[in-house]
Parts: sequence; structure tokens; C-alpha cells
Amino acid sequence: MTKSENGRRRERQDAHWIEWLTGIVSALLVAALFGWLGWEALMRPTTPPDLSIHVVSTEPSSGGYRLAFDISNAGTTTAAAVTVIGRLIKDGQVIEESPIVFDYVAAQSRTQGAIFFRNDPAASEMVIRPAGYTSP
Repeated sequence: MTKSENGRRRERQDAHWIEWLTGIVSALLVAALFGWLGWEALMRPTTPPDLSIHVVSTEPSSGGYRLAFDISNAGTTTAAAVTVIGRLIKDGQVIEESPIVFDYVAAQSRTQGAIFFRNDPAASEMVIRPAGYTSP
């Protein structure tokens, strides 16, 4: 804010109360954020990736069938190079197998993917499972 004194303008030396309030609220938020991050880093148990798959849909696509699924990681550690294998089994024999590799599945998260089959998954037993991962 400026004052006029002998035709000259100069800035006020003292801060406005809103500046003080904004500074205090910001400092409290930053302190709370650092406290929460520290608490999570020290107190959260480290668990290995816990991968599970849920089939969302199966629909025809050009050249076959598209099986959409969600892959979830309930663990507190990220899994990298996650391999998922989908198999179609008929009369005890694997008639088709399709693998897919995810770059990573983050800790406590979910991501989506799809596997393509030439044969109809509804006409046979379908098994889809995570086959392995590496530590990032």
C-alpha cells in the first residue's frame, strides 16, 4: 500500500494482517504435510506386492476377443515388470495362452489392461493370473 507524502509515494513498512494470516496458515499446512509424510515413512509396514486380478468384461474385437481386467496391488511395495498370463482351457488342455507385461503396478493402486484371444473365452474355462514381477 502506498502513502503520499510531499508528492512522493512510498511503501508501508508493516505487513497487512492478511499477509500474516496467509503465512501462518501456509506454515501450518507445510508442517502438517511433513509430519504426515514422516509418520507414513516410519510407521507404515513394508509389505511385498500383493497382486490380484478382476475380469471386467469380455467382448468381441477384430480378430478375436478382448478380455479387459483390473490388476490391483494391495502391498506397500511397487511391483515392476508384472507378467500376467491368460489361459483358455478346454477338456483339461490349454488351447490358448496370452501373456501381457505391465511396466509396473504401483503400491496400493489399481491399473487396467486387456488380453486378446482368438478363441471365445466364454466357450472354455478361463484362467488369468499374475505370473511374476521384479523389484524396481
